[in-house]
Amino acid sequence: MNEVAYSGYIAFYLYLVMLLIQWIVATFSKSKQPDAVPGKINENLSHDSFVFRAHRTFHNTLENSALFVGTVLLAFVLNVQSPIFAIFIWTYLIARIVHMVLYYVIATEKNPSPRTYFFLIGVVANIAMLVILGLRLI
Repeated sequence: MNEVAYSGYIAFYLYLVMLLIQWIVATFSKSKQPDAVPGKINENLSHDSFVFRAHRTFHNTLENSALFVGTVLLAFVLNVQSPIFAIFIWTYLIARIVHMVLYYVIATEKNPSPRTYFFLIGVVANIAMLVILGLRLI
């Protein structure tokens, strides 16, 4: 296996680990709340609550996972071994990690918040990967 492909596999694996960590943080922070109900979050919570931010971080990642996972898996199936593609996988991963950390530590209702910029970096990286795949398929 060449180094470029291996790098992409590592980044994708770390993305899945990040997703697992977000699930654990969201689940356990919520379960420690008084009167916690499985599958429900208190509708009165907002950004000032870590439970809310952990829940939103995990769900925001889930909402964006389908496009990223689909893009990367299609690239793996097509045997895309482009250094640029690997850089975009890493860019997406790093942007999502920074987004996660900022969501955990900054309680703000402001829009755009600092995490918004890292969300957008991830979106742009994913669009770039889709363009690379589209060009490869032409």
